[in-house]
Amino acid sequence: MKIIHEIEKCIGCGSCAAVCPANWELGEDGKAHTLGAKKNPVNGNEELEIKQIGCNQDAADICPVQCIKIIKK
Repeated sequence: MKIIHEIEKCIGCGSCAAVCPANWELGEDGKAHTLGAKKNPVNGNEELEIKQIGCNQDAADICPVQCIKIIKK
């Protein structure tokens, strides 16, 4: 599976970090960031390959702007 976080859409509300602090944090730029993710140089999104979805689905579901996508391969 892959987490895709569309940074440009993020409003920094912190809901993802609140429900899934093991994988999400608020950065100094006021936006949420996926821990361990790599930035896609083409579109600026953060991307992270994961084996288990864990609380990341909760983070995606609670996001008010729906900028967190879980791609199941």
